[in-house]
Amino acid sequence: MAGANGYGDGEKLPLDLAVETVARIVAAVDLPVSLDFEGGYARAPQDVGANLARVIEAGAIGINIEDQMIGGEGFYSAKEQASRVGACRATADGAGQPAFFVNARCDLFLKSKPEVHDETMLGEVLERAVAYAGAGADGFFAPGLVDESLIGRLCEKATLPVNVLVFPATPPAPRLAELGVARISHGPGPWRRAMAALEEAARAAHAAPLG
Repeated sequence: MAGANGYGDGEKLPLDLAVETVARIVAAVDLPVSLDFEGGYARAPQDVGANLARVIEAGAIGINIEDQMIGGEGFYSAKEQASRVGACRATADGAGQPAFFVNARCDLFLKSKPEVHDETMLGEVLERAVAYAGAGADGFFAPGLVDESLIGRLCEKATLPVNVLVFPATPPAPRLAELGVARISHGPGPWRRAMAALEEAARAAHAAPLG
């Protein structure tokens, strides 16, 4: 959505435009619409909740919310992020949307190299999964994790349905299902491939002789 409007990733798409676009998509399709809410466009839980209220009013039925600090360095503590997740849950419930899906995203794997993904990091991620579940999250998103054994361990230990992001090194979907993964995301991959194909076609057309 951001790229299609000329913006980069990381909440560079203005919130007003994001909400307006959600409403347009909801009006145009029959499928339920979920928004990548990134960091909630705010830090304080009450501000995250106020922003989410606009997303719900636009017709979305779910969000991802990240625990990395958008525009900064590092991560929210598990406690602070749980408060932010809790604000999302309270806002959705207060809007009469108890089925609204809050997918709590943990970015520890995404922000580190796969070769350092190990049981210690998995333990830290599972601690966050517990905290986010306690705050009312409906799903747990662990983008960046591609190691089959760690994916299986995460699915075994987490109390929430686990979502992973598809990379070239990610096990195929049938194997992910066997490991216990409940949901997969493709992120910006399909859009990037489509734009690359369009650029390639445009360059070929520009290079072709006229007549």
